[in-house]
Amino acid sequence: MVRNYLHQLVEDRHIPGAVLYISKNKETKFFQSFGSFLDKNNQKQLINQDTIFDVASLTKVMATLPSILLLASKKEIELESSIHSFLPAFKNKDITINHLLQHISGLPADLPFHDRNTQRDVMKEILDTNLVNTPGTTALYSDLGMILLGKVIEKASGQQLNVFTKENIFEPWGLYDTTFLLPDEKKQLAASTEWYKDYYIQGDVHDEKAFQLSGVSGSAGVFSTAKDVAIFASKWLYPVEQDLIPQDFLREAATHRQNNRGLGFEVWSGAGDSLSIGELWPIGSFGHTGFTGTSVWMSPSEKLAVVFLTNAVHFGRETAIKKIRKQLHSFIYSAYIANPL
Repeated sequence: MVRNYLHQLVEDRHIPGAVLYISKNKETKFFQSFGSFLDKNNQKQLINQDTIFDVASLTKVMATLPSILLLASKKEIELESSIHSFLPAFKNKDITINHLLQHISGLPADLPFHDRNTQRDVMKEILDTNLVNTPGTTALYSDLGMILLGKVIEKASGQQLNVFTKENIFEPWGLYDTTFLLPDEKKQLAASTEWYKDYYIQGDVHDEKAFQLSGVSGSAGVFSTAKDVAIFASKWLYPVEQDLIPQDFLREAATHRQNNRGLGFEVWSGAGDSLSIGELWPIGSFGHTGFTGTSVWMSPSEKLAVVFLTNAVHFGRETAIKKIRKQLHSFIYSAYIANPL
């Protein structure tokens, strides 16, 4: 069912291709690649299990969230600290790290859109942004808050975000194919994203704000593989088996707070929209998605992890990825949990 569905998506050009990884009780149940893409030189490349993807907003939970938790566990920051205390130019003094992690800061979802090559001072725009809600009152998913957290990490650690995450998160957790700023020799191994003017973007960040921030931001910019995202997922499903970040910090981040959100992650509460996992997954399932077409979802109760990486924006930004994710994750739950072979 799952395999046929993905083949059909590729054949019908809903997505150019994908890599899907499924694990249950630490056992790999499914790990396959599908489809192809056109690279920066307009040459066809097949997607394989090792294809590198621009994971877009998975950056928020793969880089920014664990970095914040690590710094908090070392008492180098506190989750109730104000952003202003790290970034004095930020005029909204009542907003805390915790507000940003839960997306209840009152910041707008985004900045006005500009072409990726339009010169702009993204940080100044964010620092000067007016709130649209009172901090702590309303959930509104915001790239801006996560970009601010990236800067908090830099201030607290004294390192650039890409350096800090590589040395303190990615390498200690064994995510050796995960990085900001993909090296030139690996760019050809990356699935290209969107057509831009006269070429496909390949190996450079797709997100316009992150591009203007030199490819490094707390909201987007990370490149990774399905295998690495699966390793990342295992740290959250089995926190006792890692010793980088205290187990209770990981569990707390993946616990529902309000409006189907934990810290950084979406967490299914059983109420409201069914998120991108459809109607079948149990309460307490948590994960995140990325605009390019990426996602990672975990169910602690079922010890299930699903990594779905695709470059859906290859055919343009008007994609069916939200519908596809719900259908795919429902198929997966039916096949591996509800009606296992």
